[in-house]
Amino acid sequence: MPADDSADRPTPTRLSRRSFIGAGAAVGTAAALQPAVGLPAAAAAPGGRELAAGLRSPERAVQAKFRWWWPHGMVDPAEIRREIDQIADAGFGGVEIADVHHSVEDDLAPERTGWGTKPWREALEAALARARRRGLSVDLTIGPAWPAAVPTVTPQDAAAARELAHGVRFVAAGEDVGGALPEPAVEPGEGVSDRSLFAVQALRLADGASPQDTPCALVADSLVELTSSADGEELSWSAPAEGGGTWALIAYWERGSGQRPERGPHTEPVSYVVDHFGAAGTRAVTDFWDERILTPRIRRLLQGPAGGALFEDSIEMETEATLWTAGMPEAFAEHTGYDLGPYLPVLVRAHEDKVFSYGSETDRRAGDDYNGVLTRLYIDHHIRPLKEWAHGLGLRYRIQPYGLQTDAAAKSAVVDIPEGESLGFNNLDDFRSLAGGRDLGGNTVLSSEAGAVYGGSYSTTWRETVRTVSREYAAGVNQAVLHGFSYADAPGARWPGFAAFTPYDGGVGYSESWGPRHPAWQHVADVAGFLARSQQGLQWGTSTVDVAFLRQKGYAGSGFGAAYFSKEGVRSGWTHQFVSPHLLEITDPPVTDGVLAPDGPAYSLLVFEGDAFNGRVTTLPLETARRLLRYAEAGLRIVVVGDWSSPQQPGIDQDDADELAATVEALLDQPTVHRVADRAAIPDGIAALGAAPAVSYAKDSPLLHARRRSRHADFYFLTNSSDDTAVDHDVTFATGMRHAYPFSVDLWTGEAEPVLLHRVEDGGVRLRVRLAPGASTAVAIARPQWAPHAAGSGKHMPPGQLRKLRLSGTDADDVRLSGRDPKVRAAAPGSYTTTRDDGRSHTTVVDSVADPRELREWRLEVEDWRPGASATETEVRTHELELKALAPWTELEGLADVSGIGRYSTTVELGAGWTGGHGAYLDLGRVSDVFRVSVNGEDLPPGDQLDPVVDLGGHLRRGANRIEVEVSTTLINRMRVFRPDVYGDVGRQEYGLMGPVRLLPYGEADL
Repeated sequence: MPADDSADRPTPTRLSRRSFIGAGAAVGTAAALQPAVGLPAAAAAPGGRELAAGLRSPERAVQAKFRWWWPHGMVDPAEIRREIDQIADAGFGGVEIADVHHSVEDDLAPERTGWGTKPWREALEAALARARRRGLSVDLTIGPAWPAAVPTVTPQDAAAARELAHGVRFVAAGEDVGGALPEPAVEPGEGVSDRSLFAVQALRLADGASPQDTPCALVADSLVELTSSADGEELSWSAPAEGGGTWALIAYWERGSGQRPERGPHTEPVSYVVDHFGAAGTRAVTDFWDERILTPRIRRLLQGPAGGALFEDSIEMETEATLWTAGMPEAFAEHTGYDLGPYLPVLVRAHEDKVFSYGSETDRRAGDDYNGVLTRLYIDHHIRPLKEWAHGLGLRYRIQPYGLQTDAAAKSAVVDIPEGESLGFNNLDDFRSLAGGRDLGGNTVLSSEAGAVYGGSYSTTWRETVRTVSREYAAGVNQAVLHGFSYADAPGARWPGFAAFTPYDGGVGYSESWGPRHPAWQHVADVAGFLARSQQGLQWGTSTVDVAFLRQKGYAGSGFGAAYFSKEGVRSGWTHQFVSPHLLEITDPPVTDGVLAPDGPAYSLLVFEGDAFNGRVTTLPLETARRLLRYAEAGLRIVVVGDWSSPQQPGIDQDDADELAATVEALLDQPTVHRVADRAAIPDGIAALGAAPAVSYAKDSPLLHARRRSRHADFYFLTNSSDDTAVDHDVTFATGMRHAYPFSVDLWTGEAEPVLLHRVEDGGVRLRVRLAPGASTAVAIARPQWAPHAAGSGKHMPPGQLRKLRLSGTDADDVRLSGRDPKVRAAAPGSYTTTRDDGRSHTTVVDSVADPRELREWRLEVEDWRPGASATETEVRTHELELKALAPWTELEGLADVSGIGRYSTTVELGAGWTGGHGAYLDLGRVSDVFRVSVNGEDLPPGDQLDPVVDLGGHLRRGANRIEVEVSTTLINRMRVFRPDVYGDVGRQEYGLMGPVRLLPYGEADL
């Protein structure tokens, strides 16, 4: 929920909103798992000079993107070009075209304008051509929605998504059975007309079990194979009389699932989801694109310099029976070494529930093997061929590799760009699961479907979105694909235009349909700049992380965290990612000098415990145990959690149990390995090994960070993850760089300046970090020579002089560089002592500082946005008020239901004590949503929207000063009264400049 930014804010009398100190190690860049030959170069820059330039003026390639929702091909190419321009002009770098129209109830005529039709292709050509002209990238969703589907397959085709349905009949011992086999317990999906008998089996129910039990317990070694006895769909059989009891006669039917893509129809004929685990399904997709969509002009436009990606959403394979593929029996035998048949009863599902059981241990082992086979089939038959095909078009391959109980971490290493999502992920560790795959796979970008909020349509703020994305940045994300931007209009749409996800089933839908329909679009370039600078830094260099947390399953979207590190560890500086056995197998990272993957994430510590998804059972593949032993012998520090005296293989096959136990025992005997009894003792294990995070700070801090490194510099993104608690403490950055110097980077402006106040300690640099709730910043650690590149002009202290200027402390509020000169800054007059790192001290006198002043009286002009003559037209009315005191619009006469843009202005008389060696901060207090400030007619640079305190130094003058603050709002207060049937239950938001607004003066004097 949005935080009250007035709560627990750092006192505005502190005169530096950010003070830092940082560092970094020089390490090489990881090699890609499968290089994308011929594709546009990645945005990451190798050197500090390029980093500095990129932060000042981010490249188009690193700017945030939008999901761009079209109502089929019912779009006008002229409007398509206009919207590309709107997105580009606002400072965003790309779009992802998707056929999404959940809010539309009218017929969209898929036979004429549906996905892949001539009008849709013409619109795609228009989008690609305009994007190429503007330097934007265009990503193409693989199908008309999700999952991947095409209109050229039916459920009866081998290329369609498959399922295995079971039918059961319970018979008494000795009973004769004749006639038709049991019908499937789950009805076939719409359009499914064919089925084939896969197998017939009979098993005795366990003692005490009942046919009504869910799951029903069966005796595994009673299984009787009857498949060869079936005559078509009939069977004659007698249940064995010996032993009595009840028997389950089970028939298994293979058929198409009949699944269609989300919220169709999108095409005519109807599209059906393809088999994601067999080669035929993938060929159906690529053949459709090659034959029906990729015209010669589209192919040429895809080869543009901006590049783009083929995008695939999360793997939402929906079947009420058992997910299947035609080659499953053979693939299962190849990957596991045993026959699938005897374990079919415990693998089948009905309405997502387990039907039969051999006992929890066997059920779990068989299920693990089955899901492991699905992972491998998905990679081999879906990801790899689609990636190769996309590269041939000049596209990268970006997917959300989760949605099933399969190894998302391993899949993240194989694709070009893995992606997570703000909405579906339960915590930041879900992103860290994908980040581990990205980094070990040698890729650069981890994307996020960012900012979606259920029930947040027209009420989601940019401040909330920035907070959400910033936390994801700290977990490894470095590309935001914002959710989203809707095409202007569609049949049945009402003001302020077509919104793909609202109304949603008659109620408030998913946020947000950003764009010019929102008042906040007036200021969105400031937000776009923050996102672009953050992503510029986070796509530069090589990702670097402290801990590899090994989990037996590389799931994402599960919400499972890392013991100790997810809660306590991150609050004292530790960073972590998740790795899986399969991920380590396919990337095979080395250990050098005790560091795992030294050219990649450079983990200095590995931690593992029992399987958190199965009661922490101590399972580990033998090959993984061997690998861990090699790592330990090479000096990698490893903490082992729990009792590993009797480790188990994860699947059915336990033939290597003795060798596994011996290997684990040898692992535990290594001097760089420490076992602890339980999770609570993990800190003891860390201490015993002498491990420490690269960045450390006071415990229980909400500060989160992400690090990128090169030989020339280190870049640290820092964010305060709390909505109500400020960060204000020292942070120590480990570094092996000689003469390392810290620079603070304002991500809202790109301004970088040396942090004069810092301490060089043994192997690190320490500085003070202060961040308001939800706010973010960055620190670059480089040599002093970085200063002119960061400043971007000649107004900087020479590197040699800067290297000698290291200040260890001051009792003033701050010491900062003004051009070539260090200045002491203080909020009160007095004599201040500043100490250099060599022990020398300097006394500086600040003669006078005026008293703080609250600005109470304002003139307010409001643009009131209302429905116009059409769904896409907005009527603007104007309200003018004279305010004796600031208050939310909901408390001002005539503004309770108004949304729009507010312009506040006031004039303040300042005397001599405010100018000439003096300045002031403007503390806006509470303000919504996005703001800009101007002084005496001059627009100030963008302000930190999460910390609305603006430095007015150099802009104030003696006498009359006109201060103007422009704010923009969401649309929800207007939508509540315009469409009360949908939005009437949403509470009013407090809009405007709510204050208190104060001028907080300071004085400056030369050090």
